[in-house]
Amino acid sequence: MIDNIEISGSNYKVEESFKKYVIKRIGKLDRHLPRDHRKDVIVKVVVTEVNRDHGNKYELSVSMDIPGGKVLAAKDEASNVYAGIDIIEAKLDGQIRRFKTEKTNYDKKGFLKRLLKK
Repeated sequence: MIDNIEISGSNYKVEESFKKYVIKRIGKLDRHLPRDHRKDVIVKVVVTEVNRDHGNKYELSVSMDIPGGKVLAAKDEASNVYAGIDIIEAKLDGQIRRFKTEKTNYDKKGFLKRLLKK
């Protein structure tokens, strides 16, 4: 579980139930991170309420600072903040999986090195 999650609102009062929901949904994304990057991840969530002609909308932006200088970010606009967090969770999940495949060395036993030496 990601421990360091900062939640703030602009023109929006962040409720306790929303904080719990964000911690539940975004906090579980660490299971897809490489093990050596899990401890020091910092997540920043910003919710902005935007008044539109047809009703209020919410702009949600999440940035995930991973040790080693990598920043994963996702942004979405939704009419419900909970639905927006679900969409952002899916976006970040794909980015984390891509990051993990780039960082992971799948040649554990040196098979490719031996194959290329011949």
